[in-house]
Amino acid sequence: MQKQITILGRGYTLRADDGDELEAAAAEIDNRMRQLMARSPNVDPYTVAMLTALNLASEIRAAKRGYRDRLAAMEKNAATVETVLAAAVA
Repeated sequence: MQKQITILGRGYTLRADDGDELEAAAAEIDNRMRQLMARSPNVDPYTVAMLTALNLASEIRAAKRGYRDRLAAMEKNAATVETVLAAAVA
């Protein structure tokens, strides 16, 4: 499906499986870029876009790292439970 979004007043037509998710992502990008532009009014839109992308990439990397850490902890806990259960059955 094609979806129309707007970022910084500029319209884009994109294909998306989930149009609502695409709209939400576009609104998030637009909001972040506007906030950055408000704090740094002399920065050009391209630089604002790059800084926004870098901030988002950093957040994604941190979330992935947190996910991997939680997954490793869950696997360790599952191994401990498995050991306790095996001992209880024996």
